Amino acid sequence: MEIPEPFVEPTRRRIRVRLGNELVAESTRAQLLVQYSPGSLPTYYLPREDVVSGVLTDEVPGAGAGSRWTVRAGRKRAEGAAWSYDEPMGDFAALAGHITFSWRQLDWYEEDEQVFVHARDPYKRVDTLHSSRRVQVFIGGEEIANSVRPLLLFETHLPTRYYLPFEDVRTELLEPSTKTTTCPYKGRARYWSVRAGGQLEPDIVWSYAEPIRENPKICGLLSFYNERVDLVVDGERLERPITPFS
Repeated sequence: MEIPEPFVEPTRRRIRVRLGNELVAESTRAQLLVQYSPGSLPTYYLPREDVVSGVLTDEVPGAGAGSRWTVRAGRKRAEGAAWSYDEPMGDFAALAGHITFSWRQLDWYEEDEQVFVHARDPYKRVDTLHSSRRVQVFIGGEEIANSVRPLLLFETHLPTRYYLPFEDVRTELLEPSTKTTTCPYKGRARYWSVRAGGQLEPDIVWSYAEPIRENPKICGLLSFYNERVDLVVDGERLERPITPFS
């Protein structure tokens, strides 16, 4: 799948960052950096003057113009959880004098709604459509699922995902996993491994029991990683896509 070039643009949303119950930063002048690369996902950079005084400590200068700080608020401390962009020039000049924070260690809000994992890309769409295509899933040559009532999920820059009813999947082959993930566009997913075709494929199928309000149709359905199973749609075997999940 083609990865878009990174870009920076202002956002009209009020952005707030909290460490525990304490406000760390609040801005209506944030810059959105959309970047997809190893270790980099979309995030907001806030003007330094919109960061609460005294929360940034233990500055460690970077190799370029950037720095990294520990964030302290109330009784909580987040090591290395704030940083500035290293040498913001050219298309990234708007990030000069701005700071971003860790999405793993701190809580982010767009207006009054919490956002998880990373900032939402305004040019990314997630659409779901009911279909009557026949979707079959194979692992090691063994059929795991067969459905003519899939829900197709189309997400920008990712392969089509096929969400299937539990009744159309051989659930006796599923083994519950402790893995969970969170997506800012869909919500929190739980995972299963599959033992089939003489092999165990860990964490290969997932479901959203309580998706976010914007994507209610995926609730209670199962989807497999196209990258790791053999998918046959209307009799045609699909190539396994190369993505960050491969």
